[in-house]
Amino acid sequence: MILSLCATSLSAQTSGTFIDNLKTIQVKVNGKWGEPPVIHLKGSNFVEISFDDLQHDYVRYTYRITHCNADWTPSDLYEGDYMTGMNGSERIDDYEQSMNTEMMYNHYSFRLPNEDVSLLISGNYKVDILEDGDDEPVATACFSILEPIVSIEASVTPNTDIDTYQQHQQVEMNINYQHLTLSDPMTELIPIVLQNHRWDNRPLEIRPSYMRNNQLIYTHNRALIFEAGNEFRRFEILDKYVPTMRIEHMEYREPFYHAEIMQDEQRRNYKYDQDQNGRYLIRNTNNVDNETESDYFFTHFQLKMPELPGGNLYINGDFTYGKYDDEFMMEYDLMNHAYKITLPLKQGSYNYQYLFVPDGEEIGTTIPTEGSFFQTENEYYIYVYQRPFGGRYDKLVGFQQIKYTAK
Repeated sequence: MILSLCATSLSAQTSGTFIDNLKTIQVKVNGKWGEPPVIHLKGSNFVEISFDDLQHDYVRYTYRITHCNADWTPSDLYEGDYMTGMNGSERIDDYEQSMNTEMMYNHYSFRLPNEDVSLLISGNYKVDILEDGDDEPVATACFSILEPIVSIEASVTPNTDIDTYQQHQQVEMNINYQHLTLSDPMTELIPIVLQNHRWDNRPLEIRPSYMRNNQLIYTHNRALIFEAGNEFRRFEILDKYVPTMRIEHMEYREPFYHAEIMQDEQRRNYKYDQDQNGRYLIRNTNNVDNETESDYFFTHFQLKMPELPGGNLYINGDFTYGKYDDEFMMEYDLMNHAYKITLPLKQGSYNYQYLFVPDGEEIGTTIPTEGSFFQTENEYYIYVYQRPFGGRYDKLVGFQQIKYTAK
């Protein structure tokens, strides 16, 4: 999995790249695909951060680590408070050149913690990738470190305080803090709830419904109501010569490969599919040396529907890093009555959806494009942070992942 909030401005909220030649930044926990970017403070867990540089020539990259609060603003800490090692000067020496690809690239990767860097406290960590000698990051990766002190019981219901078995889902949860000594639990504990790795539609300032026996109870809480959306659309580009899942046409147009996805239609009904809730998996048809032998395809998307006034349409999935910027904004083709976008994507299996963002807003909605249906299987991630009275940073003291499946 990729994706964690990394700043308060929407354009820089998530892991992602900031220059055109860097692509496919990933954060894996213990080398496993699909895991939330959360590791335990104690033990041998690690995150592996990787990305591709389409320049192909070797570039000396370094990384800089910043400890962040629950809202991903920098903590009021010195580097020595949260890490050991030379911050900002540690080189990324592990890189490999691509092989048998038309799009040439270098694949860089490194792990944290490692023999040179230790991370000392829980909380959120932002890792900026830098070209050696520069101070501005060219990419950012995000993850969190957990010290499990509080327990979380949670469920999801389509019987919400807005509607019943229609367009929404509501999270209910109990946070048990019996192992913490708190002066004011309602202010010292900070819950954050995400739906399918998205940060744009996260609830702000979630207040508990009431307190009981060392527990904060969140029930019938309007802040925890989410649009249910629809299942993610899917496609695969595995083979260079044979179209795979939902690929209409593919060809080599010198100097690179192109793939056209089957034309999408505006959804009016719920459509069940075994999706992966926005994730993508890099692989090729041989499933060998996936990170260095998977090529890049210019991938063409098309959504047939009337043009939507008063906002912009974006393609969304983990591969877009949750960004609503020009790179992922679709253009409307008046001749064909369809939204279109072309993106260079590495071979693999992808989930995606179309989100509409009204003018002046920062939250995407599926309703005009995908619809919103209570049956949709969604994942929810609950982070609980603690800011002790007089403390200088937010600890991550609880984490829970739950999946809603309609009965």
